[in-house]
Amino acid sequence: MRSSGRNSRGSGSQNYRGAGNKRDDKQQRAGRPRPEERRYDAGGGGQGGQGGGGRKKGGPKAAPAKGRGRGSAPARPREYDAQIEERNRARHSKPPVKLPKTFGEPEGERLQKVLARAGMGSRRACEELIDQRRVEVNGEVVTEQGLRVDPEKDEIKVDGLTVATQSYLFFALNKPAGVVSTMEDPEGRQCLGDYVTNRETRLFHVGRLDTETEGIILLTNHGELAHRLTHPRYGVRKTYLAAIQGPIPRDLGKQLKNGIQLEDGYARADHFKVVENTGKNYLVEVSLHEGRKHIVRRMLAEAGFPVDKLVRTSFGPIALGDQKSGWLRRLTNTEVGMLMREVEL
Repeated sequence: MRSSGRNSRGSGSQNYRGAGNKRDDKQQRAGRPRPEERRYDAGGGGQGGQGGGGRKKGGPKAAPAKGRGRGSAPARPREYDAQIEERNRARHSKPPVKLPKTFGEPEGERLQKVLARAGMGSRRACEELIDQRRVEVNGEVVTEQGLRVDPEKDEIKVDGLTVATQSYLFFALNKPAGVVSTMEDPEGRQCLGDYVTNRETRLFHVGRLDTETEGIILLTNHGELAHRLTHPRYGVRKTYLAAIQGPIPRDLGKQLKNGIQLEDGYARADHFKVVENTGKNYLVEVSLHEGRKHIVRRMLAEAGFPVDKLVRTSFGPIALGDQKSGWLRRLTNTEVGMLMREVEL
């Protein structure tokens, strides 16, 4: 009895594993392998020994795996991938949804950004100008940050002076003697355009100076400003220094202010004074708002004092100062604002 029990437990011909042995016997009779003998294809259906698939040497053939099993998922058909890609393209190619203005980007630019771009300082400095209530938009003082403006339409002022927020250029040139007051000269003579050849934007010269007259002349691409600065209606004052030979009478200034008769009508000076006198050499200052051709030379010559040398030292509020002959400088924002106020812009 004992020996038979040991033999039965040690024998490999029979496997007593509880209730499952009947199921295994049925699978063997049906020609199907037991679960522990099955092999799953993990490498795409290769032969035995390749990727763990195939069949075990001497064993039954591996049954084809249904579904994913324990191996990798089968490759998707190309048609399915094409459909996915087509759906993705259709989803991303839809036109953007137009949101109401409440949810869209606010219109205009921040005021401090516009001021900074116009050269009024850094954005932080421009914010301080707004905090100090020194900035006006369309006649109203700005009292808080974040205001948005349209630089093309809104009128912006700082300390009462208009800020040129658009892409305008303003220059002052100390024109030397011998330079023609044109932007181009068909005869090839030196002209104003020779001093601004590297500018991408076309500039206009404001008024003229005769070839032998030196001094300040303005250049800009602001057509309306250039027009108003030379229009008699606005009467922008120009100041000149003239070198003449004396002696001169004490009432010369009075004569010029009362008016000198010229061939094209009376011409009157707004101001006259003697700046320097060395022997017979006099340096006199004449201011007037007229802009007729050679007006200062003609007035002094008619009074009996031909001009040896003439220099324009200021045009409206813009002074020549110590700017060297032939030098071009960009006007400051304050100077541009003063020019615009001069002609009601």
